[in-house]
Amino acid sequence: MHSARDLRELARSRAPADRERLMLAIADLCGKTRPSPNDPVIQELLGSIFMSLVADAEHDIRLALAERLSHAEWPPESLVNLLARDEIEIARPVIATSPVLKDADLVRILVEATVEHQIEVARRPAISAPVVESILSQAEPAVLTALASNDTAEVSPEAMGALVEASQHITGMRSPLVRHPRLTGDLAERLYLWVGQSLRSAIVTRFRVDPAALDKALAEAVGEAHAHPGAIKVDGWKPLVIDDQDEVDMRLIAKLHAAGQLKSSYLLRSLREQRMSLFRAALATLGGYALKDVKKATELDRPEYLALACAGVGVDRSAFATLLGLVRNANAGKPGGDAQRARRAFDAFRPDQADLAAAAFRKAISEV
Repeated sequence: MHSARDLRELARSRAPADRERLMLAIADLCGKTRPSPNDPVIQELLGSIFMSLVADAEHDIRLALAERLSHAEWPPESLVNLLARDEIEIARPVIATSPVLKDADLVRILVEATVEHQIEVARRPAISAPVVESILSQAEPAVLTALASNDTAEVSPEAMGALVEASQHITGMRSPLVRHPRLTGDLAERLYLWVGQSLRSAIVTRFRVDPAALDKALAEAVGEAHAHPGAIKVDGWKPLVIDDQDEVDMRLIAKLHAAGQLKSSYLLRSLREQRMSLFRAALATLGGYALKDVKKATELDRPEYLALACAGVGVDRSAFATLLGLVRNANAGKPGGDAQRARRAFDAFRPDQADLAAAAFRKAISEV
């Protein structure tokens, strides 16, 4: 705890480091004050102080502030909303847990912020029905998938039906929906028509449905779809389409790229979240590679292909060994082969030779 004298000295200083120390010291002081400083006059004062300090704060300081304030009830709304729309790493803890954020704030994030911010809103515990409706109206596949996995969200029967319908085209939604506590027997029968065999078994186990009747309906629907492509509907629902998660992930990555939010650091993050398809989509987009070539690089027993692809998008030399290990952890040990060969291939190009590394990757992978 800083003394009053310390705070006065920090307030007099114009040095950036002292201003950052002052901001964190005030956060600590307010967090330990009882009762919490919720008086409107104090709130206005705190808001003006923090907003002036945050504007000049470095990334790490804003992140530290976001983490300290994520569970607090006293911070000014303007400050919390500013942090919630900051870079996603800073915004994540605030969006996830801040009690200061109201439904209107969350809806605004869904409308104005990046897809990654929207995903964090969809993951937030106990989001209300209006927030769920806003997510459904946006119809962003990655955000819908996050919502399908949020068992605590206030999902109405109508919203649940909309999620099940969306899962016909978004494969990543299906598994969490099969296990969702608000899935009804009627919706389970619809979901049965476009999930894989393991999920059908889960539906049969959970609900009292007739698998023989459902399999017959499925066979008829598929047969009709083959006879009249694009024409068949199941009980008034959209055409039966077995979609690919790669397409969903490529759409998400394309949006991040267009918004200037896609960096090589995203590769490590997607791998730490065990999202191999998202990693491939990000690597392909960053390097302008064909997705099929990136898939080859992650499957063959020649890790040097992956090394060249990563060098071609500016992955840091010190991070490549970690990246390769994470790929193997998320991909059943692939790519196999000698990690030292991968390291040598990576080290053959300087950081300013990313274009040459990318060209070498395209040439090498095309010959496989």
